Amino acid sequence: MFRTAARSLRPQLSASRFSTTGSSRGLKVLAVLYSGGDAAKQEPRLLGTVENELGLRQWLESQGHEFVVTADKEGPESAFAKHLKDADILITTPFHPGYLTPEAFQTAKNLKLAVTAGVGSDHIDLNTAVERKIQVLEVTGSNVTSVAEHVVMNILLLVRNFVPAHEMIERGDWDVSQVARNAFDLEGKVVGTIGAGRIGHRVLQRLVPFNTKELLYYDYNPLPAEAEKAVGARRVETVKDLVSQSDVVTINCPLHEGTRGLINAELLSHFKPGAWLVNTARGAICDKDAVAAALKSGQLRGYAGDVWDKQPAPKDHPWRTMKNPLGGGNGMVPHYSGTTLDAQKRYAEGTKAILENYFKGREQDPANIIVGNGKWATKAYGQR
Repeated sequence: MFRTAARSLRPQLSASRFSTTGSSRGLKVLAVLYSGGDAAKQEPRLLGTVENELGLRQWLESQGHEFVVTADKEGPESAFAKHLKDADILITTPFHPGYLTPEAFQTAKNLKLAVTAGVGSDHIDLNTAVERKIQVLEVTGSNVTSVAEHVVMNILLLVRNFVPAHEMIERGDWDVSQVARNAFDLEGKVVGTIGAGRIGHRVLQRLVPFNTKELLYYDYNPLPAEAEKAVGARRVETVKDLVSQSDVVTINCPLHEGTRGLINAELLSHFKPGAWLVNTARGAICDKDAVAAALKSGQLRGYAGDVWDKQPAPKDHPWRTMKNPLGGGNGMVPHYSGTTLDAQKRYAEGTKAILENYFKGREQDPANIIVGNGKWATKAYGQR
């Protein structure tokens, strides 16, 4: 049975069994962040960049820790691979992930803690982390509002056929019929979310005022009764049930064994013809070629999101240029929905709090713990 993923709205396991006392001095902290270039120099609130370093350098170095920050993460000769060998703590982000594979774990002889500055730790092989008793934490809730807002924006830009209309204006053209023939209202449509955790639930909340025909959700972990009633959503038993009834499908679940490649050619054949699909979760949840083919054929009317199966996405990635039969339907952007300036402040502060707890041997916020000392601490990454 498919297992989704949404980070549960329910309390997590007690933190007491997962707290770890870290050394107060002399650790090597490695951070893999994206390059901000001139933008980061001009805007210091771009904290998630190599230039601004999550605002951590002065604080870490004042306590005697070594802090290495890099964007170079690909291949065995990368700075990431080089410094991982003797790093005690790894910090990465979902927006420019340093992939901690089983092979990478083998080289990380000193690694004790992996922190995701943001939400979503699928770039880490979590089963290996459990086996090696390496803690994995993320800043739960830091960007859920940011992503939920992006989801609603994506739904609207697809349903209203916004991108082709704007491109028409940029070209200097004016042909209302060419864009209006594929523009619809969200009111009266059925919208379904795969995953109804912190992000999926917020998406449902934000869709209530649009007077949709129905809101559906699929999640192995049902919403609390009061939350389900407040948004007027109906839970369905299978993903196939959800996609076959929905005019709009939005993916709001983590990537794990049960969701990788979930949206494939077979499942896409059960979508309503001309449905819209939004994915701000993880690119690898969708088969990239199957999605591109479905859009080209018109089985999908549109696909939008900001997540890719590999990041940065190759220049020849089909999602960069795919179109529906009318020449629109593509709402893809770089992975930035969860890294607004507001979100960066939250996940930078959350990362510092996790590190401070670790250094001082204090209990971590249980909601932030993905893997404790050799134990899974969350149900977000499938039923185990």
